[in-house]
Amino acid sequence: MKRNLKPYVLLLPVMLVILGIFVSGLVMALIQSLGYFPVVGLKDITLKYYKEVLTDKSFLSSLSFSLYISFTSSIIAIIVGILLAYSILRSNKKERMEQIVYKLPIIVPHAVAALLMYNVLSQSGILPRILYNMGIISSQSEFPSLIFDNRGIGIILAYVWKEIPFIAMVVYTILSNINDKLSEVALNLGANKRQVFFHILLPLIMPSVFSAFIIIFAFSFGAFEVPYLLGPTAPKALPVKAYIEYNNPDLTHRPYSMVINMSLTFISIILVWLYHKSFKLISKYDG
Repeated sequence: MKRNLKPYVLLLPVMLVILGIFVSGLVMALIQSLGYFPVVGLKDITLKYYKEVLTDKSFLSSLSFSLYISFTSSIIAIIVGILLAYSILRSNKKERMEQIVYKLPIIVPHAVAALLMYNVLSQSGILPRILYNMGIISSQSEFPSLIFDNRGIGIILAYVWKEIPFIAMVVYTILSNINDKLSEVALNLGANKRQVFFHILLPLIMPSVFSAFIIIFAFSFGAFEVPYLLGPTAPKALPVKAYIEYNNPDLTHRPYSMVINMSLTFISIILVWLYHKSFKLISKYDG
């Protein structure tokens, strides 16, 4: 029993600090979202701010925009990541490809990835200049606006570039540990490679893929820097909207910011619950 408790005892001092900061911040945000902010004279507990924010059209458009960019980027990353992992598994130059695919995008911070997308895809960026010099477009202004657009294409591309290596790494690890005899038996029974992939390999990796999808969806939904640097004027991503409300000079607007933060927290808790369920499913499947 002492041996089992030892890791938790050793982690306790650090966890107390981390949980203390996190829990205290969460409690303060919840209290302020309910309208209790005595520094500026708000002393009554009320749900008024929740009602105003949750029925506000700008909040709903920001929520829809955040869900859209998170879901779209995560789905694209999942599809491309699975195909990339499978191609690496079948490649003869696995080691070199792994180093190129996995290491470079993963070690780049999201803020740097956003600046990279801006330098490449903006109308004054590298790609429009190349197309202009090649004569494909007559002016750089003809290049479609992919940055600061209300479709969030620049944000999605930045997330996809960062998330594909993570998905590929997770899927490749699972695929490389699947017994090759399963595929060999299917091939001997007349299945082609496409059928082997979709009917044998894909079902085996789906629990892990679903778990990875929740991770990248939750991160992109709550991330701030990429939508802040590449996002449109309207609609704002939900974390950006919360930041703007928080920096409002009128401190009586602080509860509005905290309501948005609590909404992000609530959705994140749901995603954590889904991740927990998917992890239990994986454990049950492995058992």
